[in-house]
Amino acid sequence: MVATQNNDDWSQKKVFTTGEAAKVCKVSQQTIIRCFDSGRLNGFRVPGSRFRRIPREELIRFMRENDIPLETIGSDRKRVLIVDDEPEIVSLITDLLEGDGRFEVRSAGTGYDAGLETERFKPHLIVLDYMLPDINGNIVCQRVRENDELGETRVLCVSGVVEQDEVARLRDAGADDFLKKPFDLRELVAHIENLLQIPSNQ
Repeated sequence: MVATQNNDDWSQKKVFTTGEAAKVCKVSQQTIIRCFDSGRLNGFRVPGSRFRRIPREELIRFMRENDIPLETIGSDRKRVLIVDDEPEIVSLITDLLEGDGRFEVRSAGTGYDAGLETERFKPHLIVLDYMLPDINGNIVCQRVRENDELGETRVLCVSGVVEQDEVARLRDAGADDFLKKPFDLRELVAHIENLLQIPSNQ
């Protein structure tokens, strides 16, 4: 019986062949070879042979650059999409979550971009600002809930709005939780941990 490669095996692997990299990225081996030979994917050749090898860190960089989910390489990090039109807030939350080590983070500044990024990134959690420049957050919530592929995606809405009827409308639209701006970053992480059911890092 032939043993098949699983995510646990990928998670322990430090150097990949072009065939293995192709399986992880879900593309053809020729695509990986072309990217290697053109310099888009860095690595080294086995001395005295034509075989190419790709270090794990370089493969992860390549996957991130090309919007390929890291879960196939055995990464257990949770994917979080931050949707907010204030760059300072996006930068603050991104730095916090990426520095935490448990999260892979992407961002969007409009509802339209949020839709595109959600399709590509398939986030476990969306941190969603209620007041976006093009549409309100409840519309984004509705679109997420209408997508069968995002059935497991949690939505955490953040807003300076305090009216209970607005909060109720967000929850009706599909928001799983609500956090009022301004918020403490530790409070944000606690909400994320609760929604994703992961242990506290404290």
